[in-house]
Amino acid sequence: MKSEDGADDTVLFTTEGHTGVITLNRPRALNALTHPMVLRITEALTTWERDPAVAQVLIRGAGERGLCAGGDIRAIHDDAKAGGDASEGFWRDEYRLNARIARYPKPYVALMDGIVMGGGVGLSAHGSVRVVTERSRVAMPETGIGFVPDVGGTHLLARAPGELGTHLALTGAAVGAADALLCGLADHFVPAARLAELTAELAGAPAHEVLPRFAQPPAAGELAAWRDRIDRCYAADTVEEIVDRLRAEGDPAAKEAAETILAKSPTSLKVTLAALRRARALGSLERVLEQEFRVSCHALRTPDLVEGVRAQVVDKDRNPRWSPPTPAEVTDADVERFFAPLGEARELCLP
Repeated sequence: MKSEDGADDTVLFTTEGHTGVITLNRPRALNALTHPMVLRITEALTTWERDPAVAQVLIRGAGERGLCAGGDIRAIHDDAKAGGDASEGFWRDEYRLNARIARYPKPYVALMDGIVMGGGVGLSAHGSVRVVTERSRVAMPETGIGFVPDVGGTHLLARAPGELGTHLALTGAAVGAADALLCGLADHFVPAARLAELTAELAGAPAHEVLPRFAQPPAAGELAAWRDRIDRCYAADTVEEIVDRLRAEGDPAAKEAAETILAKSPTSLKVTLAALRRARALGSLERVLEQEFRVSCHALRTPDLVEGVRAQVVDKDRNPRWSPPTPAEVTDADVERFFAPLGEARELCLP
């Protein structure tokens, strides 16, 4: 673990009592994750795993806007546009870190306050103690930028009750505290105003003793009320049939979900649905991360990723021109190419 000498303060490491604290420190960029940050977090976890004085780990984001808005998608856009391979190296180390967090031998407490999206979900939702607040907005919004949920997101969403995960994956919808708990993306609700006090108490006592004194029931969410319709509509085998079922419901929320889906990358939608269905069969997080690595590497060479980030982040015209432009024009062969082997030297192989 590097010392905090000002050379790189994008992620900070401190020890508070018996807790190792990771603070993502890019508040102006919503603590977006970079490759050097991934490597430094991995190094810190290794150090603390071997340190008997550190009983647990806590991760939080600087500022009040969120834990982490995801990976640096502008950098991924530039890499894809240039035909580079920097993103492949980033994902390899990031997915290894996601698997590491899930298997970490000490309690790993994630404060999922504010925006927690994409790579931020990978840093938090695989942890053993996941805390949301009334400000939490948790999402895997990749289909809106021509990408596919990664960082173990298809594993998490495939394990959500019924078809809730399919709904979140295709629409990219952000959920609050109650719905994050319902979907299995979080464990406890704590009011944001009490996070500082919670962190202070974790310095002197283990999470399983501290959390019961802070956890409360959250305000009601939105998904439970239309869980039956979600299960009925999203159980369909194709994106087109899901959209048709949503439209046939005759319900404003279902119609809105259909329109939201149709605004996303058609290719990303079909690959995402296939990835979720396959993730259920793969079982372990490690096998799903290996599948996601293949999908991500293939996505890097497709026009929709560059176009999606251009429209949402670079030019911000919010008017992506997808290729192909409709789900019906995306063939089974188009989808299958995303799951094709990369070759032995390039595959991600996790223990």
